[in-house]
Amino acid sequence: MEDCIIVGAGPAGLTAAIYLARFHLSIRLFDCGTSRAALIPCTHNHAGFPEGISGLELLRRMAEQAERYGAERELARVTKIVPENEGFTVGVEGKDFRARTVLIATGVVNNRPSGIDEALHAQALASGLLRYCPICDGYEVTDKRVAVIGTGSHGTSEALFLRGYTQDITLVSPEAEHDLDPQCAAELDRAGVTRIDGPCGNYAIEDERLAFDTPHGRMQFDSVYPALGSRVRSDLAAEAGAQVSKDGCLVVDAHQRTNIPGLFAAGDVVKGLDQISHAMGEGGVAATTIRNYLAELEPLRR
Repeated sequence: MEDCIIVGAGPAGLTAAIYLARFHLSIRLFDCGTSRAALIPCTHNHAGFPEGISGLELLRRMAEQAERYGAERELARVTKIVPENEGFTVGVEGKDFRARTVLIATGVVNNRPSGIDEALHAQALASGLLRYCPICDGYEVTDKRVAVIGTGSHGTSEALFLRGYTQDITLVSPEAEHDLDPQCAAELDRAGVTRIDGPCGNYAIEDERLAFDTPHGRMQFDSVYPALGSRVRSDLAAEAGAQVSKDGCLVVDAHQRTNIPGLFAAGDVVKGLDQISHAMGEGGVAATTIRNYLAELEPLRR
């Protein structure tokens, strides 16, 4: 029986693993290898890295730090979490593990533009032609030609946010005509954001820009931001009985506790800023709460 099983090895899960291992607790970390942080080519707003650091390198360093203190990380996908009288059974690809507590740090998956293949997506992402987080990297598109693929209130919000970095913003509907209420349309007009109806497709890198077709012709941009929402990976916890908000995020208290005793959640799977620093903070809070929870069940002694 482990003291804690962590599901997910992004910034939240790895931070928690470092804390828990240094609490001298026995933990096991399962990583399916799809952390959204791994897609970041280079982040420049993570404190302590003035020259920037890639998401993959940051995750590698954090995993090495956790393993240095005894955390066991396994590349495997968790398939079930079952609450029991004295802890949980966690199913991992046909094999069961037992733990007194479980931390869910499974994150979210961004919805990608329809029709963009995996190789092109990876190349565009690595070169900064495709970006998903204007909070993280809006600075990098200062005074550049930028498209936002989206519509409605979400697309409008992202376009207006990016308007603080450049005046050349085009909001492109992903499928057909824009679905904008009068207020959104008026705000976009006041900000000088161009609107183009969709659909858009046939993506390619041309002249060091990301290009795609629209009903108004082929267009090229220095960077493109998909504002298409995301899928929260809360299914495992929901199936175990954890409370989920209407947008799919796990509901937790100020100490990252779900409504199930012993089940905790941290990072993007919990509604928050979708920022590395925020996820790491929640991972630290969750780990400390887990330690204190275990101490209430049985005093921790060396």
